[in-house]
Amino acid sequence: MARILLVDDSKTSRKMLRGILESTGHIIVGEAVNGADGIIQYKEMQPDLTTMDITMPVMDGIEGLKGIMELDKDAKVIMVTAAGQRNKMVEAIKFGASEFLAKPFEAEQITSIIKRVLE
Repeated sequence: MARILLVDDSKTSRKMLRGILESTGHIIVGEAVNGADGIIQYKEMQPDLTTMDITMPVMDGIEGLKGIMELDKDAKVIMVTAAGQRNKMVEAIKFGASEFLAKPFEAEQITSIIKRVLE
C-alpha cells in the first residue's frame, strides 16, 4: 500500500481522509495545513502520493502543487476540490496534478482514484 501525505487546512477533512485511507491499508506519513507546509513535509517524507486541498490560507493548493512538482517532476498529487472550482482544476492539470477528488468524500471514489493514480 501507499505512503500518503494529506494537505488540507480542514482538520475534519484530514481526519475523514485518514480514516478511509488507513482502513484500506494505506499509511499516512504526514498531515500539512497549507501548501507551504505540504512542500516542507513532501521533502521530508517523500510520500508515494499526496492529497492537496485547493483552497487554503498562507499558500493555496495550486502553489503547493507547483512547489512539489519542482522538487519531484514525477510526484503523484491528487487535488481535493469543492464544487464550482473548475477553473482551478484546469490550472492544476496544467501544473501536473494526477487526478481530482471532490468534497464531500465517498470512500469508493477515493479508493478507485488512488488505485488508478498509483498504477
